[in-house]
Amino acid sequence: MTQGSVVKGPVLIVGAGHAGFQVAASLRQHGLAEPVVIINDEAHLPYQRPPLSKAYIKGSAGPESLFFRPEKFYADQKIELVSDRVVAIDRAARKLKLASGRALDYGHLVLATGARNRLIDLPNANLPDVKYLRILDESEALRACIGSHSRVIVIGAGFIGLEFAATARIKGLEVDVLELANRVMARAVTAEVSEYFQERHRASGIRIHLGVMATGIEASNGKVTGVSLSDGRHLPADLVVVGVGVLPNVELAAEAGLPVASGIIVDEHLLTADPDISAIGDCALFASPRFGGSLRLESVQNATDHARCVAARLTGDDKPYDGQPWFWSDQGDDKLQIAGLTTGYDRVVMRGDPAQKSFSAFCYHGDRLLGIESINRAGDHMFGRRLLGMDRSITPEQAADHGFDLKKALA
Repeated sequence: MTQGSVVKGPVLIVGAGHAGFQVAASLRQHGLAEPVVIINDEAHLPYQRPPLSKAYIKGSAGPESLFFRPEKFYADQKIELVSDRVVAIDRAARKLKLASGRALDYGHLVLATGARNRLIDLPNANLPDVKYLRILDESEALRACIGSHSRVIVIGAGFIGLEFAATARIKGLEVDVLELANRVMARAVTAEVSEYFQERHRASGIRIHLGVMATGIEASNGKVTGVSLSDGRHLPADLVVVGVGVLPNVELAAEAGLPVASGIIVDEHLLTADPDISAIGDCALFASPRFGGSLRLESVQNATDHARCVAARLTGDDKPYDGQPWFWSDQGDDKLQIAGLTTGYDRVVMRGDPAQKSFSAFCYHGDRLLGIESINRAGDHMFGRRLLGMDRSITPEQAADHGFDLKKALA
């Protein structure tokens, strides 16, 4: 298949997360008549992931509340759902081999294989009360057991760890959070935003332990009793939840001879080295003209925008991917929204007031605005997405001036 042409033959999609679902839906929206097949190794209809660490654990709604669409949608759109696991790609024959022994032909293959939890290697880490949280079954397991536990230790103070910690505290558990870095969410946000969330979580009764790591999980008769720390302390617990990041699922691509690094390597059109195979979402390390390098991003925005870009290419509208990243995290009563990529900032300008639980951190490199981190300030977030999407900026002095009308900067 050449770039810009309409694909001939079945489009097979490996993975049923945000990226996999969206590329199938968008192909039909663009009028593709060829077969579209999603191969899903989970025993559920395709579903949303963000609520898994927050609303889903807190609530009582069933899995159907998370589904992108009901089963009828896939029948109506002639999108075939195959519950199986892909074990190999035969690029020469353009076939997928499945765990069941079945083989499927493709005209184009989309790898939306996502990522998996990074596991901890500690004594007793395989006990039933040591949990992870990324997929629906893991969220279901936590929701089922959380009421019978009284004290949880969360290993990792990234988005997922803190989202779950806030949820567990609301549910009445005693909560300790362990983080090796010297502040929470250190790889994702500025020190100013870290400090705000540290204080908010501590005010809710969550104990945050920085600069320490778990060295072992303590147990008695197969039950978790606590965690030993690198500073010699021991914290009691009857539940441990691990959130120490993810690993991209690149093995299938690598075994097929496709170049991989910290993701499946794709160009600015999201094509692998094989013109019949694309990779999108959390698993894709994509060339970004906007940022002048290669990126692998873990976000709903990135997954869905990748999917739309590939669907457009496969139906004749070929353009480089040029999405503007944005992210969010709901932690207790606070909503964090990030527009842009703030990596490499050397100056932070505050707008709003942390004491009022509403502010934004405008992140600059020199005088160039890289991104905006907003807390309970949706207007600033939407402004940032629009401004950065237009490749425009405002000066640090304008950002610092609370009288400056942000809307005028968009005119």
